[in-house]
Amino acid sequence: MVPAGQATDDYSAVFFIEGNQVARQMRASEFGAFLDGYVGLSDLAETDVKAVLVDLSSDLLVRALVFFRIWFDEEGRADSNWSVPIEELARMGAKGPDMGGGAIRLVCRSLCPKPSYASELWDPDMTPGNNHFQLIRKTVSANALKFRHVPPEEENIPVLRAGENELAPDDESRIGADRARLAQLIREQRLRIKTLQSVHRDVLSDVQREHRLELKALRTQVDDLEQKYERQRHSNEQLKQRLAERNQQYLSMQEQGESNGAGKDREDAKAIAELVLLREQLDRKQRELEYRDEKLVALEQEVHELRSREPAENTVMGHLKAESVFLVAYRPGVGHLTLPYEDIETYFSNPTAYAAERCGMNEPAYLQWLAHYENPVCQYCIENEEPCGEPLLRVSQPGDFRPGIDNRCENHQPSK
Repeated sequence: MVPAGQATDDYSAVFFIEGNQVARQMRASEFGAFLDGYVGLSDLAETDVKAVLVDLSSDLLVRALVFFRIWFDEEGRADSNWSVPIEELARMGAKGPDMGGGAIRLVCRSLCPKPSYASELWDPDMTPGNNHFQLIRKTVSANALKFRHVPPEEENIPVLRAGENELAPDDESRIGADRARLAQLIREQRLRIKTLQSVHRDVLSDVQREHRLELKALRTQVDDLEQKYERQRHSNEQLKQRLAERNQQYLSMQEQGESNGAGKDREDAKAIAELVLLREQLDRKQRELEYRDEKLVALEQEVHELRSREPAENTVMGHLKAESVFLVAYRPGVGHLTLPYEDIETYFSNPTAYAAERCGMNEPAYLQWLAHYENPVCQYCIENEEPCGEPLLRVSQPGDFRPGIDNRCENHQPSK
């Protein structure tokens, strides 16, 4: 019989997580075959998979969890460059939730014993109804992988007899148990806070990336329209110039015709025909230009509507507005800024200008104070020489900063 809690490779599994479901599960030895490239999974081609290494005791209680990511290529084979030592990390994990056998060893992005691997990990969700720890515990209990359950051996519990020394009082045992439960609860709440902070960072990053892509696409459309408009305007100017030249030639020919008689009728007719053709071309180009102008106005209106439209449902911005979520940013001199939905785009388009406005300053003045705040040294310098660099007292409030005074030492203060 294998004692409960003994570490064996036969009691390790890997679960693939999709949302709040275990999409696939396998023993750790089977997962090793995927890493060696012997087996591929076509349904996972070009997919970034969230997975969990589950280390179990022989009585099928969770001892350690490692939440890691792995990429599968276009043939459904595991990334050959993937080299996260999940088994080693599992032995080094911090204390996590109690999943039936005491506090587990936990490794995730927020609790990584080796920070160099943190980017290859992910944080579990601990929200009610979507708790990954409960999902893993339920899956382990189902035992679809048919692990052999070895019940723990019973321990000999001493029995008190009359006249013998008594064990520790029940009150002391209860106090010890309460302390252990409280410590476990504190660890779980700290983990919940860290994972929520991680989710907030991810949401903020998604919002920033979505805005950057949308603004870039809109700017590209506007630039293309402006270039097309400029080319059309230049073409029309050339046509107008040619028409003016032809008109002048026509007038000259008409004058010559009057003086030279009817012998020039054929040439006049040819010039008139060419003039009519040019006028038709000019009219057509003029209509095209008007159409372009109308299209440009319509597109500019569309750009304005895109920037002010309500966010679509089931998007990050949609959820932010629907749930009345406020983003919090930090800028020196202002502190933590609570950004309502209406200010999110303004802030991300120019965070420095936004902070300067909140300080009641213009952007150049705010940047001048920020340079002093981040490096409070004397900035006085003679031409072609390095600044003085004498340490100064930092002016912590932008409104109190005096350029040319607070960023200079006593030796380089302006003369009174």
